[in-house]
Amino acid sequence: MAFTAADVKKLREMTNVGMMDCKKALTETDGDMDKAIDYLREKGLAKAAKKASRIAAEGMAYAAVCEKCGVGAMVEVNCETDFCAKSPAFVQFVKDICTIVMTDGPADVAALTECKYPGTELKLSEVLPEKVMSIGENLQIRRFTRFDKNTSVAYVHMGGTHGVLVNLEVEGCDATEIGKNVAMQIAAMSPKYWDKSNVPQEDIDHELAVQVALMDNDPKMASKPQQVKEKIAAGKMNKFYADNCLLQMEFVRSDLFSGSVEGYIADAAKKLGGTVKFVDAVHYTKGEGIEKKQEDFAAEVAAQMNMGK
Repeated sequence: MAFTAADVKKLREMTNVGMMDCKKALTETDGDMDKAIDYLREKGLAKAAKKASRIAAEGMAYAAVCEKCGVGAMVEVNCETDFCAKSPAFVQFVKDICTIVMTDGPADVAALTECKYPGTELKLSEVLPEKVMSIGENLQIRRFTRFDKNTSVAYVHMGGTHGVLVNLEVEGCDATEIGKNVAMQIAAMSPKYWDKSNVPQEDIDHELAVQVALMDNDPKMASKPQQVKEKIAAGKMNKFYADNCLLQMEFVRSDLFSGSVEGYIADAAKKLGGTVKFVDAVHYTKGEGIEKKQEDFAAEVAAQMNMGK
C-alpha cells in the first residue's frame, strides 16, 4: 500500500512524532495508518494517537434543550467560510434546524428536509435553496442527534466549534450544572469511550499487545519472562481507562472536585440531595473528518521527505 506526503502529515498530527519517524513507520507498515501508529507506540515514540480528523471545515455545531418538553437536540451545518459561520443569518438557520429536530423527531437528514420550517408553511428542502441564495454560500446539513428520554443538557463551545449533548438519569435535584461540567469535560478531552465497560474486548487485547511490545523493545524489560510482561501490561490498563474513558478520566475542574468524572457526578449529586447517573452523550466537532485542500503543506512535506532520503 503506497502512502503520500499527506499521510505522513496526518500521522504526525495524530502522534506528535517527527516527520522522518512517521515516514519510516509508514514504510515499515506498507502505508497502513493503524499499524504505523502501533509501530511508533511500540518503539516508544508515541504515547497515543489523536483523532485523525483534526482538519476542520467551516460551519457550526449547535445543541439545545426544549424548555417545554425537555427533548435535547444537536445539529451540525456546514458552510464555506468562517465569515459566513459567524453571520446572524447562518446562526439563526442552524438554530431553526435544531428546533425542527427537537419538535419533529425526524429519522435522518432526508426526513429532516421534509419537515416544515419554523414560521413558514414550507418544507426545509424548499427553504434551503433560498437560504443558499440569501446567505451566499453552499450550505450542507450534515448530521443531528436527538434525546427524548431522561434529562438532557446542551453545551456549545466557542460559537459552535464543539457541540455536546449529555443525557442523564436524574432524581431529586437539578442536574443542569453537573451536565454542563461533564459536557465541558467531553469537549475538552474528547474521550474515546464513555465508561471502561464500553471498551470492546478487541481494543483491550490490542492495548495489552502494544504494552507488551513496548517492553519487548525496552532493553531494561526485554529479558523479563513473557508472563511477567503480560501481568505488568494488565496493571497498566487503569491508566488506559483514565486516558480514554470519560467516567474514569480525571475531572478537569479540580477547583470543584479532585478525582474522576464518575466521582464528581456522584459527589455533586449528593450535595444537591439527589442522584445522577450518566447515560449517554454525543460530541460533534465542527468539520470533523471533512478534508480541506492543503496542497501547499503537502508539497512542503514531500520536499522534506525527499531531502531525507
